[in-house]
Amino acid sequence: GVPFEVVPGVTSGVAAPAYAGVAVTHRDDASAVALVTGHEDPTKPESVLDWEALAAFPGTLVLYMGVGRLAQIADRLVASGRSAEEPVAVVERGTLPRQRTVSGRLSDIARRVEEARVRAPAITVVGPVARLREEIAWFERRPLFGLTVAVTRARAQASGLSSRLRALGAEVIEAPAIRIAPRPSGVGEIAAAAGRIGEYALVCVTSPNGAELLLEALAAAGRDARALAGITVAAIGPGTARALSARGVNADVVPERSIAEALVEALADVEVEGRKVLVARAAEARDLIPDALSERGARVEVLALYDTVPEALGPETLTALAAADYVTFTASSTVDHLTRALAAAGAPFPAGARVVSIGPVTSATVRERGLEVAVEADRHDIDGLLDALLADVRELPPP
Repeated sequence: GVPFEVVPGVTSGVAAPAYAGVAVTHRDDASAVALVTGHEDPTKPESVLDWEALAAFPGTLVLYMGVGRLAQIADRLVASGRSAEEPVAVVERGTLPRQRTVSGRLSDIARRVEEARVRAPAITVVGPVARLREEIAWFERRPLFGLTVAVTRARAQASGLSSRLRALGAEVIEAPAIRIAPRPSGVGEIAAAAGRIGEYALVCVTSPNGAELLLEALAAAGRDARALAGITVAAIGPGTARALSARGVNADVVPERSIAEALVEALADVEVEGRKVLVARAAEARDLIPDALSERGARVEVLALYDTVPEALGPETLTALAAADYVTFTASSTVDHLTRALAAAGAPFPAGARVVSIGPVTSATVRERGLEVAVEADRHDIDGLLDALLADVRELPPP
């Protein structure tokens, strides 16, 4: 009595070969395709497949399952008249980041598959089109194909980085070590600051999360981006500037490096003596920006918009982390909370994994936790992190 819906999709017999660079039909090689089960019901007294008809079929054969019976299948096709030199491609885990393709001919494909230890799920393609992958294989040529990358940033932010890594071919493990928690205890303070936003000569925003929550606070106070007109707005880096821009605010001061030291330097020519300055940030953060501005005579108010709290990681995630080739850290808090979670579970940091850090402050925390930084981004944002990761992969020896 449960209502249901059937959503049609692309069959794996077409999708997996396509991801391996094999078109099951091609104007030069095959005008027809036959989809065949390679693993019949074992309760049947005998095979119902017409092997002579399949051997004589003028097109591509696509076999579902049947990896364990590939030797018998190849023998039956050859014995029934199919050429032993017919090209074959076996696609394991098609469309997934760990996809593998083994190529050969009917005469040797079973041996090649066994040597490669191919396991189900797998699709077998028999026919001249199997040669096409030499020219049009694309999925397995992406720069991060075959690599597993762990993303430790907050779940609400992880999807953007994860999707870009997947588009580059990586298998992604989302291990959100932190969670961004708006501060209920500071609602009154936040509302008051938002209500008097026009009193500030300078507003410094130190993270994309801060940008989002500051504009939400303005909205709750009945204000919007227009309330910042005439106020100098400083963003700690390009990522924060983009977050502000997405909400209608163009930052006036944006250093190239997304670190507090760079923002302090970028503000050197901004007049702050005797003026009110608002620093919108996380509750736990370095005091370098407010201290530097206070030393220049500014009347600084720190507005703690959110807490960075640890996120519980389940045993499945901790187990999956062991397979990581790279672990990315986008803030010191992600380093602290991931290493603590691993220690609490009695699990070591992934052996052999290369640590990718978004910048020098995060790198310092990595080293404080006894880990080695393999890659540090020159530009301290997600684009810079991805560029640094790709550059490191290009330097790795071939597998």
